[in-house]
Amino acid sequence: MLKYLGYFGVGVLIGALAAMFGLGGGFLIVPVLNLLGVEMHHAVGTSSAAVVFTSLSSAIAYQRQRRIHYKAGLLLALTAVPGAYIGAWATAYISASQLNVIFGIVLFLVAIGIYRKKSAEPHEVRIEEVKLDHKLILLGGLIAGIASGLLGVGGGVINVPFLTAMGMPIHYAVATSSFAIVFTSTSGALKHYMMGNVEVEWLLLLVPGLIIGAQIGARIAKRTKASSLSKAFAVVLALLAIRMVLRGLGFAVP
Repeated sequence: MLKYLGYFGVGVLIGALAAMFGLGGGFLIVPVLNLLGVEMHHAVGTSSAAVVFTSLSSAIAYQRQRRIHYKAGLLLALTAVPGAYIGAWATAYISASQLNVIFGIVLFLVAIGIYRKKSAEPHEVRIEEVKLDHKLILLGGLIAGIASGLLGVGGGVINVPFLTAMGMPIHYAVATSSFAIVFTSTSGALKHYMMGNVEVEWLLLLVPGLIIGAQIGARIAKRTKASSLSKAFAVVLALLAIRMVLRGLGFAVP
């Protein structure tokens, strides 16, 4: 019984962090499953399926807060899905190790920029007032998809910095990223399920906690000041960047 409560608690923690930062949660689910003895390919596949539930729960919570820019989210997903297939196809021809190092360094620099940048509070800018370049968003979604398929990083690490760089407040960017990930994670999960990489037993153990945790995380984000949320996101992004660099250099990082 205590073991199952532990899995539930882990799910809650991951779901809360995923919703707070619009990252889906795969960056935590994969290493946790791997440490628990799940083979890496199955850990990635099971994570892809779990992220569907995390992002959906997050999107529902943010929909209630009216913080999702639906047009931006749909445009991101529109090009991210084919981009992920392009990235997955490219793995057969491109060594991902050097790209991990380069991309990790770029992400680290992006994290520094986000940490220093001042973000507007939600009450200062209405979601309807956010004006974005649709062509650039389509490009951003494509880049996020290719990076996801090629390097195994979640689309949120591109979505949130990309949207904030275009002037979207951090709260809206996190919410919109969560919405976009619903579509991209579903596509990836179906692919992994057909390949037999989804461990349904582990999925059933984690999903209840992930769903509840995502609701908690969205509420925490709502009560967090934009400056604090931006800085916290930057720290998480920097840690992910360091992980990518270490993996690219050959270290056994889950």
